[in-house]
Amino acid sequence: MTRMTAAEAAVHVLRKEGVDVAFGLPGAAINPFYAALRKVGGVDHVLARHVEGASHMAEGYTRARAGNIGVCIGTSGPAGTDMITGLYSASADSIPILCITGQAPSDKLHKEDFQAVDIKAIAGPVTKWAITVLEPAQVPRAFQQAFQLMRSSRPGPVLIDLPINVQMAEIEFDPDTYEPLPAYKPTASRAQIEKALAMLNAAERPLLVAGGGIINADAADKLVEFAELTGVPVIPTLMGWGTIPDDHPLMAGMAGLQTSHRYGNATLLASDFVMGIGNRWANRHTGDVASYTEGRTFVHVDIEPTQIGRIFGPDYGIVSDAGAALELFIEVARDLKAAGHLKDRSAWAETCRERKRTLLRKTHFDEVPVKPQRVYEEMNRAFGRNTRYVSTIGLSQIAGAQFLHVYKPRHWINCGQAGPLGWTIPAALGVCRADPDAEVVALSGDYDFQFMVEELAVGAQFNLPYIHVLVNNSYLGLIRQAQRNFDMDYCVQLAFENINCPEINGYGVDHVSVVEGLGCKAIRVTEPGRIGAAFAEARELMQRHRVPVVVEVILERVTNIAMSGKGLADVNEFEALAETAEEAPTSIASLM
Repeated sequence: MTRMTAAEAAVHVLRKEGVDVAFGLPGAAINPFYAALRKVGGVDHVLARHVEGASHMAEGYTRARAGNIGVCIGTSGPAGTDMITGLYSASADSIPILCITGQAPSDKLHKEDFQAVDIKAIAGPVTKWAITVLEPAQVPRAFQQAFQLMRSSRPGPVLIDLPINVQMAEIEFDPDTYEPLPAYKPTASRAQIEKALAMLNAAERPLLVAGGGIINADAADKLVEFAELTGVPVIPTLMGWGTIPDDHPLMAGMAGLQTSHRYGNATLLASDFVMGIGNRWANRHTGDVASYTEGRTFVHVDIEPTQIGRIFGPDYGIVSDAGAALELFIEVARDLKAAGHLKDRSAWAETCRERKRTLLRKTHFDEVPVKPQRVYEEMNRAFGRNTRYVSTIGLSQIAGAQFLHVYKPRHWINCGQAGPLGWTIPAALGVCRADPDAEVVALSGDYDFQFMVEELAVGAQFNLPYIHVLVNNSYLGLIRQAQRNFDMDYCVQLAFENINCPEINGYGVDHVSVVEGLGCKAIRVTEPGRIGAAFAEARELMQRHRVPVVVEVILERVTNIAMSGKGLADVNEFEALAETAEEAPTSIASLM
């Protein structure tokens, strides 16, 4: 056997589990682990500027590629508590990341030692497992179990807390014969699949709702094959966007209160049967559950047993990994088709396509200051089918989901349930590190952008180039829109007269100077006709300097984006709807 420190054994486990990069910040209580990283080698390190940023970089890294598990590292006390938002975000969206924290010596945990905190208890509610390892010999096995847990059943994050004395203690460990533990994934039976397909076959206007579980299972190709076999249109959730290309004949649009298409909502309301696969019936997808479910039969397939029936009781539930279920769905559907027992869905699918062609929102506005809809129109022109979009929350994200086009899984990388401001920049950097050859385009409002803007320096230092579209109305736009229900506009204005930048006319922060001060490039646009040229210039700057490039578009101060506070039939369309093709020139209908 080989003697080594427990921290060195942990690094060997990371390597054996496929980890080749970590995001983090060193510090006193985690320095033995960093010493092990240096000695063992094989795990690159990206130095974040904030520990929460490191956790979001790990998320972006995981979300970018099937099989990735992002790792973030921090010292004790506040480093661990800073990671909690990242752990919550990952847990909410079923994203496996591993957070590693240092800790005070184990004999001082009860003595209020410097930066000693019970991070295990704090992190417990937002992880699959959180542990402070007190015995050095348990360290490599704790890491081994962490990877098994992260990959098994519903994926999710784990936190491992290591007292400094535990990291430094010597143990016996043989890395050469180490093997990862097999992950457990529940699998549907053929009888369950046959029953679900019989229910689908009995319906007249069926739909498939494709959730993020399909992306986690790397099964988007199976979803498309199943939809094509049965002829059933697909409604992806926001987390499942990209499971079927936007321009596919069976892609029926997204449904929901905010991140939805007019045609997607109309099609779901016209359906009589809905099969959800790998989704959780999030409230911003369903809205009012009574109206969402009225007159429809539901089948729900999910990897997590307690997810079935959590929001409403489906007519039939199946506990299964989405990929395993889709394999069986395809097998049974082929048998039914060969026997001539599958219904012809062509007429129903054509009515869905007709809605997709006609129920459009207007994007072509020439006003100055710029209306946000025009920004997304220009993004559709500038960025192609291989673009990876990254966004988190706010009117910018909601409008982006209403107007942008996504063609592949993991090409809309969005923090769904948690929606923490500031997530976008570090997550985009994690995506860039995971896929250095991708064209990554991030999308933020000004407040999301300001939350963790310091992480742009990471992109400059480590040459992680991407384009960041910053739509600036100098407002907390989504909160302002929500405050309309309270007849107020209170504490949400970010505008002020910047004495150092009078040319931005009271829009407050000079983002161009901030971005350039962090080692990146920035372009400010004030007219709609200049947006496309700015994107082209940004691409050239990004390629030449290998740093993030920010394109700031100065928007009109107040815009209300289409959304509902209740149900899918009650969406408030604040702007004019498209009546001609020229008013929505880059809509998906124009590409069909």
